[in-house]
Amino acid sequence: MKALARESPGMSDDADAEPCDWCGEPVADPLSRTVRVTVDRSEIDSQRLCPECFADWIDRYETEMRSDDADEAADPGPTPVDDDTDIIVD
Repeated sequence: MKALARESPGMSDDADAEPCDWCGEPVADPLSRTVRVTVDRSEIDSQRLCPECFADWIDRYETEMRSDDADEAADPGPTPVDDDTDIIVD
């Protein structure tokens, strides 16, 4: 005898799956990430993303927010004084 698995109405994995705003693939609510852009407490934009698109969004954000100077060599800070240098204090 073969047993058949039956899903209860409303218990389907696709029941709460809505499309990602970027790729359009269905993504379940527990896996989705929402990115909200607000200015002065007013919401400008809101996007529901799948995990892959969210990771891409983070990468793009970090790239765009990095200053142009970050591509250059890091500032080593102050140059230490040589031990052989005489220091004269008046």
